[in-house]
Amino acid sequence: MVMVAKLMALSARTAPKAHGHDCVTVKVLAGDELALLAEGMVKYGGETGKINFDRDGENVRRSDAVLLIALAENKKVGLNCGACGYDSCDLAVIREGSEFPGPLCAWRLMDIGIAVGSAVKTASILNADNRVMYRIGVVARKMGIMEGQFIVGIPISAQSKNIYYDRPVGK
Repeated sequence: MVMVAKLMALSARTAPKAHGHDCVTVKVLAGDELALLAEGMVKYGGETGKINFDRDGENVRRSDAVLLIALAENKKVGLNCGACGYDSCDLAVIREGSEFPGPLCAWRLMDIGIAVGSAVKTASILNADNRVMYRIGVVARKMGIMEGQFIVGIPISAQSKNIYYDRPVGK
């Protein structure tokens, strides 16, 4: 499954990027690093009172590997499209939010989305169960497991039943 995660990482790395600037980075977690992330997710949910960090942390604990995909830098594309809420890229004032900084360039977020789509396509082709999880990215960033402006995690598993399917919803 680590090889599957590495092939997913390859798909994410080679996905098209806006304006030809590559601001996407990837990292594969397994073993002790995976267990550390799972524990950090459960802890973060308990400390903040935010729901489903514990549930997703348990999913991570039961996974074979996790692929992290990050927006390494919020490099402005320069289109002045206003999608971030500012009329000009030069006017965008970035500040740290509770989990991620913002505003982030919509085109850079599309870069992440295309990379994530490419990675999960590869997981699907290789019959690896997977689920895209924002909570993984929040905790990976806060723990310093990976640097980036925005991080998404994709856990993968190969069991007789998809562990990401029947998941309880937090209260």
